[in-house]
Amino acid sequence: MNEEIRIDLRNPSAEFQAELKRSAQLCFKINNTMPMTAEYEELVRELLPNMDECSSISAPLQINLADRVKIGKRVAIMYNFLCMAAGGITIDDDVMIAANVSLISNNHDVNERQIITCKPIHIKRNVWIGANATILPGVTIGENSIIAAGAVVSKDVPDNVVVAGVPAKVIKSL
Repeated sequence: MNEEIRIDLRNPSAEFQAELKRSAQLCFKINNTMPMTAEYEELVRELLPNMDECSSISAPLQINLADRVKIGKRVAIMYNFLCMAAGGITIDDDVMIAANVSLISNNHDVNERQIITCKPIHIKRNVWIGANATILPGVTIGENSIIAAGAVVSKDVPDNVVVAGVPAKVIKSL
């Protein structure tokens, strides 16, 4: 389920390149459009076709492969969202993501740096991710959990806990 995908950047597929371009250009347009307007909402829906209409995202944002991002119902994502989505990212219903959060589903191979290694990120229902937190490749965040501000999450988080620190560790059960 959490299988690693490897992408050779020396020979990317046409589809990969096209989605990188589409996502970059739409992010630029969103970041330079008046928020809370019909034009802004239309651009967000074009960028994120797999985002529920009851969810919201605030600019500025940067998402590199937006077609690999799925966002559920009543999700709120604040400013400066960075999403490296080559491995796929799923955000379930009722999630709150604070400002300056990074979801990083890809990394570089240690020996062959032109190869990116990708694993999916899954954020389950009713999670709250605090400001400046970073979620790394292959991580699943359990239901109802809280990621403290500034945490770097490199391992799965169980349901109903608070994690904090670098690297993040469970500090409290809910």
